[in-house]
Amino acid sequence: MGESTRIVIADDHPLIRGALRQAVEGAVKDCAIAECGDLSEISAELDANPDADLILLDLAMPGVRGFSGLMYLRAQHPGVPVVIVSANEDRGVMRRCIDFGACGFIPKTTGIETMRDAISAVLAGGTWTPADVDFSLPADKDTADTVRRLASLTPQQVRVMMMLSEGLLNKQIAWELSVSEATVKAHVSAILQKLGVESRTQAVISAARIEAGQWRAEPLRTEPGNNEPGKRGEPAVN
Repeated sequence: MGESTRIVIADDHPLIRGALRQAVEGAVKDCAIAECGDLSEISAELDANPDADLILLDLAMPGVRGFSGLMYLRAQHPGVPVVIVSANEDRGVMRRCIDFGACGFIPKTTGIETMRDAISAVLAGGTWTPADVDFSLPADKDTADTVRRLASLTPQQVRVMMMLSEGLLNKQIAWELSVSEATVKAHVSAILQKLGVESRTQAVISAARIEAGQWRAEPLRTEPGNNEPGKRGEPAVN
């Protein structure tokens, strides 16, 4: 580890990013740190620097809800380790993050020295979760199967799945993604096949069961007098 180490800190709160930067700088000397406040900034950073060594990702930020951001990054950049840094300390959420490919989970209440130990452990090729979290017991069969199916979605299919959960029509999704309706229909068909369901509603219910209400992306709105579908508004803060 040294000058070649590049770490992406992804959180929409500047104070949290500052604390994480302090932890990173204490764990890795002379590393390059990029700070991102939403999913689009993360994507742009990784497009420019695809050989990043680690992403510290918040679960709740603009463009990211529940596990969808983690799923998208793991599918789009499978070679870049992701550690979740979250205020959510629910054990089930921690387990799902690991199931979806995270290399670690650091609660935001963790002390800075422990954060440094966690970052160092992951950069050395290991994993890190709180010591009092037991992942030895297997998940129930149905949940494990749904997680496996969701994890098989491509990055674009993850984005389409997020929009399906908002109730968007194919033409609205096509407008959002700048693709044809035929392409969206193909993505939806692939999603249904991968999830083993027969309808869009069943797909959303299947995902929501795992996401525990956290799947939805930021709400959409249409400006008064503007009939363009899929106009995005400001995300809710949580």
